[in-house]
Amino acid sequence: MQEKIIKHFITLTKIPHCSEEADQLLLFLETFAKERGYSVEIDETKNILIKKGRPKLAFQAHYDMVCMGKAPLIETVIEEGWMSAKESSLGADNGMAIAMMMELMEQGEALEFLLTADEEIGLVGASALAFKLESSAMLNIDFEDEAEVCIGCAGGADLLALKSFKESTSLSYNYKVSVTGLVGGHSGVDIDKGIPNAIKRLADYLSDKEVRISLFEGGERRNSIPANATAWLSSSEVLESTDGVKVESTEKELKVYESENFLNLLVAFEDGVNSFNEEFNLPDTSINLAIVSFKGGEASIELSARAMNAKGLTEICEKNMRLFAEYRFKGSEAYKYPAWKPEINTFTKRVNGAMMGVFGHSSYTAIHAGLECGVISEKYPHMQFASIGPTICYPHSTREKVKLDSVGKIFRVIEKLLKP
Repeated sequence: MQEKIIKHFITLTKIPHCSEEADQLLLFLETFAKERGYSVEIDETKNILIKKGRPKLAFQAHYDMVCMGKAPLIETVIEEGWMSAKESSLGADNGMAIAMMMELMEQGEALEFLLTADEEIGLVGASALAFKLESSAMLNIDFEDEAEVCIGCAGGADLLALKSFKESTSLSYNYKVSVTGLVGGHSGVDIDKGIPNAIKRLADYLSDKEVRISLFEGGERRNSIPANATAWLSSSEVLESTDGVKVESTEKELKVYESENFLNLLVAFEDGVNSFNEEFNLPDTSINLAIVSFKGGEASIELSARAMNAKGLTEICEKNMRLFAEYRFKGSEAYKYPAWKPEINTFTKRVNGAMMGVFGHSSYTAIHAGLECGVISEKYPHMQFASIGPTICYPHSTREKVKLDSVGKIFRVIEKLLKP
């Protein structure tokens, strides 16, 4: 069975499905389901509901992926029991879940399959759901550690800061200064792993120097730890490359701006874990300095904040709004989604029992990332939720990889759940 699922997944990797650009995969999944006798509904946000019979259980995943490196051109590599991609993100998050669903459709199971759109850019599809769901329970397959049953997740918010800067005169030397090729990672599950932030590293290098910026660009996605950042600037002193920071002189004339407050804000920003949750041994509140743009004197800073409860999310958002105001930036909240409060119920016990039957051990856990269970559970209060998945390391980066034998084992857990 594992081989069939992997085959389905490889098929998916050949269909572009970056966030906001997943129409080809939507059409593929619609056709795949209908050819196997399932009804298909698609809403205005491009969520997909696939159904057959009178289902008692729903499976849920998102069908977009974070495209890093060469993605959506994905060349899969299998080595020592792991699958990764050559110079790109893999899309096992959440494509491996879709591959499992495809196999369940091949088997003709009477189930509901809810595939949501644009999860990776702010749980967009889940927030707009309006389908009528028949099932009493939903299994999300977007967790990334085998032999664990996730029963709670962080809520989150995207914050935006804007400010205009006046044009200034050039200083003595012009440079391109860059930090590139860092490992990157998921801004939730990897935020406590000590992964360097390219934007912070570049800002810290420039912090004690008199510079005026022409252009500053850093970061790739709001939910990724930045791997790259570059600035074109004028300096009053000779700059030299250091470990991890590349300095290149240029004869190019640069239009520069007063940018002291911009750099000071980046340096003052407390990127990473802000507080720790002892109960679940994971971050309680965190924030990621995700994307920065300074162009033509217009600066924008995008942050992704996370917290395991509503109070913590409010506090970390307010803290950073005050920081924006201190440096005279105009701050706003772009998007907010709720935490999923941990709960052990009859369904989570069933899932835990199935997990025990396959792995011989299992545990309940929560995750410092935004699973769609939090949003969906508010819309369908009659349903019980749990989340499981195969082991996936370094999602949202070019290091993403999935443990192949855990794919087969998680599918066996699913098969146990489907037995009367």
